Amino acid sequence: MTKKLEVRTGELDAQYESIFGDVAEIIEAARRSAARSVNSIMTAAYWLIGRRVVEFEQSGKKRAEYGEKLIERLACDLSDRYGRGFSVRNVWQMKAFYLAWPIPQITSAESKDPTILQTVSAESSLAGIASRFPLPWSAYVRLLSVKDENARAFYEAEALRGGWSVRQLDRQINSQFYERTALSKNKTAMLKKGGRALPLDVVTPEEEIKDPYVLEFLGLKDEYSETDLEEALIRHLETFLLELGGDFCFIGRQKRLRIGDEWYRVDLVFFHRKLRCLVIIDLKIGKFTHADAGQMHLYLNYARAHWVHEGENPPVGLILCARKDEAVARYALEGLPNKVMAAEYRTALPDEKTLAAEIRRTQEILRKREALPLTLPDKTRKKKVVGKKRTSASARVKRK
Repeated sequence: MTKKLEVRTGELDAQYESIFGDVAEIIEAARRSAARSVNSIMTAAYWLIGRRVVEFEQSGKKRAEYGEKLIERLACDLSDRYGRGFSVRNVWQMKAFYLAWPIPQITSAESKDPTILQTVSAESSLAGIASRFPLPWSAYVRLLSVKDENARAFYEAEALRGGWSVRQLDRQINSQFYERTALSKNKTAMLKKGGRALPLDVVTPEEEIKDPYVLEFLGLKDEYSETDLEEALIRHLETFLLELGGDFCFIGRQKRLRIGDEWYRVDLVFFHRKLRCLVIIDLKIGKFTHADAGQMHLYLNYARAHWVHEGENPPVGLILCARKDEAVARYALEGLPNKVMAAEYRTALPDEKTLAAEIRRTQEILRKREALPLTLPDKTRKKKVVGKKRTSASARVKRK
């Protein structure tokens, strides 16, 4: 009787694995389809916006002269109403997209005033235009950076033919695949070889859905999952700085920024009340390199241009590198206007050695937690996994 039960249980396990695998495939396929549907509608909407801007500018000399001011005003008003995704740069890209991919067959709905795009036709136009742009919006943004029209058409055609992801498209453009193919004696072999995807080119359904462009278009919150180690270190560091005193005020965590066509995330952003400046913190799991310093300067330049309010001092960067057996903390103060201010910053901010020691202490705590037996009570396990922020209401202040 026992043997029959064991056999039956084994069969059920195998059947369950089969159905679980099938359900997982259905979900992944549906997610990909959903991401592509949103992307195609988004791309069509941006094409229509670009066309509307061009039509407005071309309908008269005065409007043409309005030019740059029009886009700036549009970007401001659209951002106020719809939030992220409608910066001046983005609206310029929509205009450039329309000019680079004109569709002569599709014109504005007929009207006594040709400059007015009838709202009633907008929804029906979206579906028709969406079918003409099968690549995701991020791919067209990358293609816009290719100035040679022949090269751009080549990359677009190959991306469609080979089903390239945006990462693969970016890699091929960076490696000058068009130029190398043009010079090759055996173009067929070159195209076949170049069309092969590398492991790093693969984009998961989750990544497609969480494409920053898609999140901006839908007005959704941009959430980011770090590794368990990074997550724990960042959360602990956030709590540690807030508990040092009343000077550190929490501004943001995993704050996203865009430089050119690249997206970055800053681990932590604080405002220091005494220094009246932003503190940009970047955590690295590994050895400190010059590239880390360069990236921090990139963040600081961006923060200085976009995040610093009038009357505030220049931002300061803090790079924290956590390796297995050591930790390093370094302030980036080179961009400050003078040595006096740099000295003032160093006096008011936590000592680098203190921060490094705190990182090492946190690493040790995490290692000990990992070494605990698996038979912990449920409450203890929850404490180990879930690390909620303990920031007080007074710490989460808005800068005036």
